[in-house]
Amino acid sequence: MDICRSSTHSAGGVFWFAGWLFTIGFAKLAGWKIVFSLFIWPYYIGKLVALHGVG
Repeated sequence: MDICRSSTHSAGGVFWFAGWLFTIGFAKLAGWKIVFSLFIWPYYIGKLVALHGVG
């Protein structure tokens, strides 16, 4: 049985995490705003991608 391994998922996670860290630094977020941004940031990215039909 052959095992197929893909690293695209981990690369996407790395880019997402880097973008999230950039957003925290750029917006100068602190405390609970950082935790809140974990839920809000992906929502707006998904909305943007859906609007422009990327993917």
